[in-house]
Amino acid sequence: MANVEQVTITSADGQYGGYCADGAADAANPIGLVVIQEIFGVNSHIRDVCDRFASEGFTALAPDLFHRQQPGVELGYEEADIGTGFGLKQGLDPTGAMTDLAGAIEFLRQRGCRKIGVVGFCMGGLYTYLTAAQLKVDAAVAYYGGGIGECLDQASQISCPIIFHFGERDQHIPLTVVADVQGAVAKLDNTAVYIYPADHGFNCDQRGSYDADSAAVAWQRSVQFLQQHLV
Repeated sequence: MANVEQVTITSADGQYGGYCADGAADAANPIGLVVIQEIFGVNSHIRDVCDRFASEGFTALAPDLFHRQQPGVELGYEEADIGTGFGLKQGLDPTGAMTDLAGAIEFLRQRGCRKIGVVGFCMGGLYTYLTAAQLKVDAAVAYYGGGIGECLDQASQISCPIIFHFGERDQHIPLTVVADVQGAVAKLDNTAVYIYPADHGFNCDQRGSYDADSAAVAWQRSVQFLQQHLV
């Protein structure tokens, strides 16, 4: 059973909180995984994702990226929560977020993790892509990352294996944008763009857009991909 705890992460300009589910505590070479939140904070869904990855043998860490605005944000998925989450996303400083993600990676290295991957959802999918381009990680998995289409010039900077999951019914990320992503990463090694018969947020079983079949296939692909490149 995984060890779970609220932890303190140190970045270049301060300290902040995170949730860590350690399923590799007894491993000789623990494998780290940074789990990047949606606009709803490190809520029960993101903690559950960490726990599930821990059950697969990873040390999964979800850093609190909203701490500079409001530490400890935990939102649900009602209309009011969505409005609050979008406001927090708009107020998020990208430079600060990348600094915090670098701190999360270093936290896992200090835990003895030999290799480190990153996986993110929605807003976290965008920051997974940016992390793969700007920071040193060994593999990346981006779920329905809105905004990637506006940063395609960074695709050439990605040196780690990376896969993407998109829903064909996602009104936030049109298939034309998905095609642009496919084109931008086509020349990269060890990459794939998967499209599912699902809506935005299809992995989250707390959302009305949850699609159990698509979520199960994407999860299996993600775990196998991460194990292939990190273990």
